Amino acid sequence: MAPLTIRAAAERLGVGYSTFKRWVHAGHVRTTRTEGGHHRVAEAEIDRLAARQEPASPSRRPSYSDESLAGLSARNRLHGFIDEVRIDGLLAQVRLRVGDQSLTAVITADAVKSLNLRRGDDAIAVIKSTEVMIARAAGDVSRRQRR
Repeated sequence: MAPLTIRAAAERLGVGYSTFKRWVHAGHVRTTRTEGGHHRVAEAEIDRLAARQEPASPSRRPSYSDESLAGLSARNRLHGFIDEVRIDGLLAQVRLRVGDQSLTAVITADAVKSLNLRRGDDAIAVIKSTEVMIARAAGDVSRRQRR
């Protein structure tokens, strides 16, 4: 397939033309140039950028809203998009991007196939745990030590 113009690439990703052009000039988008000096974007680059985009806003979220999980007892649900799927034998590793954080889940390969999980898809991490650990960031000083 032929490379896309900046305008077509921006529409494909659901961002404004000026935003996409700014990404190109900042070096965030890999492009080729025509003989006339115009930028063109390959399909593979569009796929890469789509996989890195934030999950859909609540108004644009797919039909799997929290109501579709109403029968589930776990209440800790993190909306994100799939950054990576690795299948090795019976198990699979799924990395979910939630904002600027990453969450990794190890599930069965059958579950990945059954859910048809692919890189760039929106997804929900449902967390049910009996333990939560808290740690301080390196260099953090407690209030007691400051007094």
